[in-house]
Amino acid sequence: MSLVNLTTAKVSIIIPTLNEAGNIKGAIASTQSSTNIEVIVVDGGSSDDTIKIAQSSGAKVISSSPSRAVQMNAGAAVASGEILLFLHADTRLPIEFDAMIRTVLEQPGIVAGAFDLQIDASALGLRFVELGVKWRSRFLQMPYGDQAIFLTQEVFQQIGGFPELPIMEDFELIQRLKSQGRIVIISTPVVTSARRWLQKGVVKTTLLNQIIIIAYLFGGSPTRIRSWYRR
Repeated sequence: MSLVNLTTAKVSIIIPTLNEAGNIKGAIASTQSSTNIEVIVVDGGSSDDTIKIAQSSGAKVISSSPSRAVQMNAGAAVASGEILLFLHADTRLPIEFDAMIRTVLEQPGIVAGAFDLQIDASALGLRFVELGVKWRSRFLQMPYGDQAIFLTQEVFQQIGGFPELPIMEDFELIQRLKSQGRIVIISTPVVTSARRWLQKGVVKTTLLNQIIIIAYLFGGSPTRIRSWYRR
């Protein structure tokens, strides 16, 4: 392992985007209370003002084909930080997130981490979703991408980055990481948009997510699963 002192390491925050003009400013703003960071927005071909807003907010912007895994790998390839944090455009980081992740990654045997999840809406059903995420993350060591996964650049390269799948790329990344060491969940949550739960309904979205995981585990084609999910 590297002898880099992670307590002072630079954090590269990588945000994949596609038509996120309504969210990207808030995501970048949530990084601004931190120290020794860079923000890299990897745009997949937005037709709105995402790129303009990201640039005016101080982020470095690069372009990529529109695939979240490809975009995140592209961001990691140009990142100068020893620590990588992958942030969804509709998610906000907590204050002092940078100190929290440096502290976690300094611990022996820890290869990665993520945050608890808070969903930005008041529906009671979403509180049960949050509890389910907390249980899954801690007991199964299975955080997902909307929980702002972080790890060192060194470990990211060792495991080959994100598998360039059309869906389930975060699931596969975590499977690779679990074979390398422990994954820690920080109890301070990130706050994510409720839009996908509100669009389809809390129960339907939750069931759909579980069906997708089961289909993938039983050998379903990621391309077919993604096409089905989008419909």
